[in-house]
Amino acid sequence: MPAYVALLRGINVGGHNILPMQKLRDLLTGIACTNVATYVQSGNAVFQHAAAPARLAGDIATTIEAEFGFQPAVLVLESETFRAIAAGNPYADEAEDSKPSHVWFLSEPAVNANLEKLTAIASDDERFELTDKAFYLRAPSGIGRSKLAAAVEKSLGVPATARNSRSVSKICGLLGQLGK
Repeated sequence: MPAYVALLRGINVGGHNILPMQKLRDLLTGIACTNVATYVQSGNAVFQHAAAPARLAGDIATTIEAEFGFQPAVLVLESETFRAIAAGNPYADEAEDSKPSHVWFLSEPAVNANLEKLTAIASDDERFELTDKAFYLRAPSGIGRSKLAAAVEKSLGVPATARNSRSVSKICGLLGQLGK
């Protein structure tokens, strides 16, 4: 059975859209997902299911809305796609400081991205790269202070959700536990 990664956006942030991970695991099990595991409170899950990713994303979002009263954006990626995005991070191995790199997982290719704007607002130590499936950012001074990070999704023009490289690595580890 195929393995997937679900990335939920905008949950458990600032006391809003609260979704405990045990409830998420129960919810996923309730829609016939198997071998469900989650990582941290920001909505990262791995599981197996026979359905297609787009259908799963819709099912997860509507089930959360029915049970919790809000509908987060949900991106479901096949395990191979997630691993390829993780492996493609050009900044993952850099150890110049303790700040991890970040990956925005794109819902679709950002064909009309405004990279000129991102280049113009990038600080001297920031670097980025865009592919069809991901936007990678290295921000050694921290993502919280980065004007570039704050402008990524709007400049890309497509829905996206970000994870730091440590989280991406841990999610790959969970996929490894599934044998995927």
